[in-house]
Amino acid sequence: MRRSSSLLTRLSGVAAGVVLAAAAVLAAAPPAQAAALTQVTGFGSNPGNLAMYAYRPDGLPANAPAVVLLHGCTQNASTYFTNSGWQKYADQWKFTLIVPQQPSANNANSCFNWFETGDTARGQGEALSIKQMVDYARSSYGTDGSRVFVSGLSGGGAMSAVMLATYPDVFAAGSVIAGLPYRCATSMTNAFTCMNPGVDKTPAQWGDLVRNAYPGYTGKRPRVAIWHGTSDTTVAPLNATESRDQWTNVLGVPQTPSSTASLPAGTSMEVYGSDQVRLYRVSGMGHGTPIDPGSAADQCGTAGAYFLDTICSTYRDALFFGLNGGGGTPSPTPTATASPTPTPTTAPVCVTASNYAHVTAGRAYQSGGYAYALGSNQRMGLDNTFYTSTLKQTGPAYWVIGC
Repeated sequence: MRRSSSLLTRLSGVAAGVVLAAAAVLAAAPPAQAAALTQVTGFGSNPGNLAMYAYRPDGLPANAPAVVLLHGCTQNASTYFTNSGWQKYADQWKFTLIVPQQPSANNANSCFNWFETGDTARGQGEALSIKQMVDYARSSYGTDGSRVFVSGLSGGGAMSAVMLATYPDVFAAGSVIAGLPYRCATSMTNAFTCMNPGVDKTPAQWGDLVRNAYPGYTGKRPRVAIWHGTSDTTVAPLNATESRDQWTNVLGVPQTPSSTASLPAGTSMEVYGSDQVRLYRVSGMGHGTPIDPGSAADQCGTAGAYFLDTICSTYRDALFFGLNGGGGTPSPTPTATASPTPTPTTAPVCVTASNYAHVTAGRAYQSGGYAYALGSNQRMGLDNTFYTSTLKQTGPAYWVIGC
């Protein structure tokens, strides 16, 4: 028996995980009909007893990226796929969606078991099942192994953190929506304390939990976006700050933002380091995935339980992952020649302005819709008037984020 139903029923009404779960249907030959969310069997040993669904848009090219979407409590793969808005961007930018589904046999409320150590360790349980789905997509669909991402809400957000911690060699970036730091809880008993009021640890303590998930790993770590409503009473907003502390520590960047921006729907965005970590706080939003129904480029989703009409987080995560073709730090343009050993100026100049103003003034340049500091090539965020950055000049034609 995988779980005690008497214990699992204690999660009812708590909604410990509404997750971004969108699915990618992949076939060896071009589909005979319009692409649809389809169940996939035989993807691995599946020690976590999860179901796999996939969505593969028509016209998907070889070596396309993939996003793993993790639904939340009381939800399933179809619900998250339908309401989260991920299908819109998968169709538009051509990438696969892999949507794990938690059966009620594992958890009475269909929550991913982010608080069970056997499901949150590398090579075990639900974490391994999800990794096997990615392996299947790579071998059967030709997914680009260097462009695999994960996103989820609440319990799914916590499970997204699990995947980023246990498989940093698999995921290039991820999104944690109304979720929790990795290994905040190690049993159902302390899961509720983690959810609300939350647990305070030092950045180093949080970081050690991630490092211990894959001891000895020295490779590249995935970038992380964190989303949280300031009025979330299910998973307290403290978890956003603690998650920020965890991932900035793991990625070796300060806990002080290098830039901030004001976005629609009362959303603030804090960027840490050279865009390794982002923290979005949605003012007045409760517990759910931020969506914004509509047909504009930056609108997505369908409002419903745990899908809250505020801002389209899916659009911004897709850009953060580089799924629109603008991901990664590009080579500087010919006018943005980097100096490998900049000569310091006698009096460093610091300028705070919108990213658009920085680009216009020649302190930064634009590529793929993003602004990059001239010389250092550090990514500052989207190239528009809503994103504000502070740049410091450390040499001729050489600017860095921060002051």
